Amino acid sequence: MRKVVHKLFWVWQFDKEEEWLNEMAAKGLALVGTGFCRYEFEESLPGEYEVRLQLLEKSPVHPESEKYISFIEETGAEHVGSYMKWVYFRKKKSDGEFQLFSDTDSKIKQLSMVISCILILSIINLVVGVENTYLLIRHFSGALGGGSSANIIGFVNLAIGIFGTAGAMRLIRKRSRLKKDKQIFE
Repeated sequence: MRKVVHKLFWVWQFDKEEEWLNEMAAKGLALVGTGFCRYEFEESLPGEYEVRLQLLEKSPVHPESEKYISFIEETGAEHVGSYMKWVYFRKKKSDGEFQLFSDTDSKIKQLSMVISCILILSIINLVVGVENTYLLIRHFSGALGGGSSANIIGFVNLAIGIFGTAGAMRLIRKRSRLKKDKQIFE
């Protein structure tokens, strides 16, 4: 029997998303499909699978990405879904440990890609939000009125930009800790 769960994770919460997917697998719900805030599961033995997710440099349908996904599948993992540049894999625990990032450099690279993605989207939202807010102030002398949806959209863009920047800062601190740990152990 299949079960669909709708759940929101922010981009910078990919580790929490992966943790939740593994908690679901521990309960006997194996991931079989993904979408925007959508996860499809099927019943399995509790703890049968381990789930990993990764942000790719290119779209999952790009030949380089397809080659990488095939490589991961050759290790015994299954590609169970993709959403934008994110790919989701599962592997039976009985087949051994399953890690996509086995060294500190690959973890740092992954974090850097996620940080770049978040900051680009945050900057776009901040610029659009500031521009719409400026236009609102200019045209309505600071009054919220006129029935324009640009009023709300500007504030939403600002909020998303600020929220995204805060999320990116969390990942930047995490990446800095990894870099510091790497220097200590070298």
